[in-house]
Amino acid sequence: MNLILMGLPGAGKGTQAEKINKKYNIPHISTGDMFRLAIKEGTDLGKKAKEYMDQGALVPDEVTIGIVRERLSKEDCKNGFLLDGFPRTIAQAESLQSLMQDMESSIDYVLHVDVPEEKLVERLTGRRICPTCGATYHIQYNPPKEEGICDNDGSELIQRDDDKPETVKNRLAVNIEQTQPLLDFYQDQGYLVSVDGDREIDEVFRDIQAIIEK
Repeated sequence: MNLILMGLPGAGKGTQAEKINKKYNIPHISTGDMFRLAIKEGTDLGKKAKEYMDQGALVPDEVTIGIVRERLSKEDCKNGFLLDGFPRTIAQAESLQSLMQDMESSIDYVLHVDVPEEKLVERLTGRRICPTCGATYHIQYNPPKEEGICDNDGSELIQRDDDKPETVKNRLAVNIEQTQPLLDFYQDQGYLVSVDGDREIDEVFRDIQAIIEK
C-alpha cells in the first residue's frame, strides 16, 4: 500500500500520518527524514544534497528523486510507504510516477486532508507558547487552566510571530498556490481522495481507514 499524504499547515496531517503508521505498519517518510538519512549514511546523493543544503539552496529534483529512490528501495518499504512532503511540484510527481514504474509498483491513493482556510487560520493563530518551559497551548482546543498563564510555571503565554493572523494567512496563500496544481494533477490521474479534516481526529481517521481498506 503506497500512499501520499497532502494537506495545508494546520490540517492535522502529522497526526493522521502517525495513526496510519501505527495501524498499517508502513513507514511515514518525510522529505526532511529522507535527506537526513541519506546524509547520515554518507551516500553520494546524500553528500550532494548536503552541499546544496549547507548553501541554503534548494536541492535539485534529480538529487531529490534519487534520494527518494534509495529510501523506497529499503526493506521497511516492501509492504508500502506513506510519503509526506513529496512530491511538491508537477515535475517531481511525474518523476515519482516514472520511479514507481521502474520499481514495478504504483501509488494507491493520494490522501488529501481538506480543511477550510478559515478553520486553518483559527487553528494556527490560536497557539500560545510558554517562553519559560516551552509548553504549547491552544486558546480553543487546549487552553491553560488560567487564561494566558502557563499551568507549569505561571509565566505569561506568548503568541509567536509566525502564528499571528497576517503571517498565517500569507503562509496558507503560498501553500495553496503550490499545492493546487498537484491536487489537480492527481485528480486527473484518478489517485486523489479528499477527506473532511474539519472533524475530530478519530472521525477523520475512520474515513481514511475506509478508503485504504476499500
